[in-house]
Amino acid sequence: MPFYVKLGKVPQKRHITFYKEDGKSLYREELFSTKGFSGIYSNKYHLYMPPQVEAIKEIFPFQDKKWNDASLQYYHFMTDNKKSEGNFLSSRNVFLKNRHCSISTANITEETALFYRNSFSHELLFVHYGEGELLSEYGRLPLKEWDYVVVPKGTTYQLKFKDYSNVKILIVESDSPFEIPRHFRNEYGQLKEDAPYYERDFAVPQFMDPFDVKGNFQLLIKVANRYFEYQLPHHPFDVVGWDGFLYPYTFNIKEYSPKVAKIHLPPPIHLLFETAHFVVCNFVPRLYDFHPQAIPAPYYHSNVDSDEVLYYVHGDFMSRSGVQEGSITLHPMGIPHGPQPGRTEASIGKKETEEYAIMIDTFEPLEVTQNVKETMVDEYSQSWLEK
Repeated sequence: MPFYVKLGKVPQKRHITFYKEDGKSLYREELFSTKGFSGIYSNKYHLYMPPQVEAIKEIFPFQDKKWNDASLQYYHFMTDNKKSEGNFLSSRNVFLKNRHCSISTANITEETALFYRNSFSHELLFVHYGEGELLSEYGRLPLKEWDYVVVPKGTTYQLKFKDYSNVKILIVESDSPFEIPRHFRNEYGQLKEDAPYYERDFAVPQFMDPFDVKGNFQLLIKVANRYFEYQLPHHPFDVVGWDGFLYPYTFNIKEYSPKVAKIHLPPPIHLLFETAHFVVCNFVPRLYDFHPQAIPAPYYHSNVDSDEVLYYVHGDFMSRSGVQEGSITLHPMGIPHGPQPGRTEASIGKKETEEYAIMIDTFEPLEVTQNVKETMVDEYSQSWLEK
């Protein structure tokens, strides 16, 4: 994150004695750092030693079945046609993946006492439906519909929802962090006046009293595509205070301020976050281009360096028909795509759009899983033919 946060009790300086109320026992300091101690970091102060674990075993709860003979083609698939009952982890279904990222959805139907830590990937969660909170060592982070939730790699967390009758999240995993683009920030790290969001738009964790509880707590840790079950002798949310720049936070898609221009601007103007291997953009309601002969619909284009993924959130998407909430389209690199027949002409003269969508452009080809095969719209690749 671009700004400093402090919650709870912390000592006057780092790496000094910090005694509990008895004056004898020490709180246990943990430096949670990135980029080999050279990147952003936070210092957390625990009641118990963070490495304590009673038992470790590998488990095999999930399988991402690759579609081995999938064609190079345009894909449109309905994620709501693949629902798995379960908690915030077991209900996940992976649709697209490569070495650096994976894209999943989860229709969460039940609560769990399980704690989860992704030790290989940072996670970007998008709360499509539902209201609840993310609990972590950093505190309580309220969640509402259409919140993005950035969860740094190595964060131990739980997701809780108020009502499990209609909860859905989109999950994007990345082996490099979700970062605010440098050109949005000035030399001091503050967001510029012309950035599409401001520090006020981000919500950070709220203080939560530490859990001073011993017992048997289950922590599931993911590293790459392997999962390990850790049995902990104490509750992992035992932090009395922390400070720093590294923590989970939320940003709601409705707070994004889009740019408007005289003629159609390219997709990078919709940029939200960037990683080392892909970018995340979002489309939100905005006024259309104001040149008297402007064509609001995008021009046909070939993404020769990236695969383009669109997750449809809400509204009428101007450039194509047949999409609905929860649809995903995949347009692979190197083959052109754009508006379907009649959509360019229909856009002329329109003054504004009410669409919401999330775009993920990866710089390495994506593999499709069997979940895509099971939910894809037939003959989508032929949908540009004029009839």
